[in-house]
Amino acid sequence: MRSSRSCLAVILVLLVALSSCSKKPRQDAFSFQQPMAESMRFRLAVYLLPGPAQDPAAALQKALAAHHAQLKLVPELPKEPREPLLYARLEKSVRLEYPPPSRERLRYGAYGLSDVQAERLQKSERAFIVEFAHPRQNVWTALRTANTLVEEIARRTGGLVWDEETRGIYSPDAWHKARLSTWTAEIPDVSSQTVIHIYQNDEYARAISLGMAKMGLPDVVVQQLPWSSKGQIMHLINTFSQALAEGAAFEKSGKFNLDLHAIKNAEVRQPLLKSMGTGSTGKACLLLKPAKGDEGDPENRLIELASDRYQGNDSHARQESMLSSFLGVNDSIRAVHHNQELLDASAKARARLPELQNAFNAGLQPGEFIQVKAPFSTPDGNREWMWVEVTSWKQHKIKGLLQNEPYEVTSLHSGQVVEVDDGDVFDYIRQHPDKQQEGNATAEVLQKMEDEKIVGTEIMVHAVSNACDQD
Repeated sequence: MRSSRSCLAVILVLLVALSSCSKKPRQDAFSFQQPMAESMRFRLAVYLLPGPAQDPAAALQKALAAHHAQLKLVPELPKEPREPLLYARLEKSVRLEYPPPSRERLRYGAYGLSDVQAERLQKSERAFIVEFAHPRQNVWTALRTANTLVEEIARRTGGLVWDEETRGIYSPDAWHKARLSTWTAEIPDVSSQTVIHIYQNDEYARAISLGMAKMGLPDVVVQQLPWSSKGQIMHLINTFSQALAEGAAFEKSGKFNLDLHAIKNAEVRQPLLKSMGTGSTGKACLLLKPAKGDEGDPENRLIELASDRYQGNDSHARQESMLSSFLGVNDSIRAVHHNQELLDASAKARARLPELQNAFNAGLQPGEFIQVKAPFSTPDGNREWMWVEVTSWKQHKIKGLLQNEPYEVTSLHSGQVVEVDDGDVFDYIRQHPDKQQEGNATAEVLQKMEDEKIVGTEIMVHAVSNACDQD
């Protein structure tokens, strides 16, 4: 049996051909020639809470005079700004024209708000909206100035900062911590200025960045990923976004070789280098495509990161090969005998399958997933047990993505779509949105068998939990 993958846990055995770029990439026309736009504009706001507060326009004027004389306040923003500019207005009909995030939305996009502030926000009647515009050469100084200026306005007025691009609302302290406290180099850690939304999209998940427009850069999409790859995909998107911010260029063919070692910002580069698994190259051979928009996407250019340049039986297998090459693998392989203790542990796990099937078909929460351990026949008549992440469970048939690279079943590949019978399932893992796990009842027995050096003919491994999900 093989381990369930958390963030970087996949399989140790990798063929060079599977983790390297295909020599014949698919040639999709790629229309984006310049990653960073000639100029950029974006909107931040301060929601004013009920009660007396300093006039936000006066707070803006004081902040400009004291710290931001280079930023010019204008009555209208031009289409192509030639210097850093801003336009500000007070919206007095908030509930009709600029409603604050609801209490439900606050569950996903509120940072540092107290219960009292969250409640008062729902009664807000005014918002001070500030729009910024500047040319490409001012991108980093202007973005830092915008972040600093809106924080000053929020502190002077007792308001809350709203980032329209990332759809998040912040207390002034939370805003400073997220957007400014870690900005030590000329070019910041781009992930401190953006967010990544991952949501269920048919059988699989879709990931998209929000906030890249503030840097004049396209937002980034990854399609059809399993939820267990969430951490890896977020690292991939953030690293790609960082490369664009640091000046990486596009080829007309859409081919893009992402190299973690080439990232200039050490605070981005070093933690990922330290967390890489065995066999990692730190490189991803990507094919960039103009992404098809979905409801709720930002009004920005969209780029899809595709893994078409890798070999694999289907798009999921190619995506798995790309992630394995980029971030590496951690796993182990062994042969063991199914003794009674192991079979008893499996029986307890199997008794939960009807409950798991009902939960899956009722709809799991975002970030929640179920994996099952199932057998696959080897050429010599034995069985290789591997984990499958469930994407469909109809009657007794489970369809899902193979989570391990087969050792003996050479007709399969990690990430490939497979189908198994739930009557053959040996164990399960259910990971909840808070990353708490249940199941994997056989892992303790397998570890005990390993310690006692009990071996057999079937390929097995107990599940390994890697503390590497840094999202």
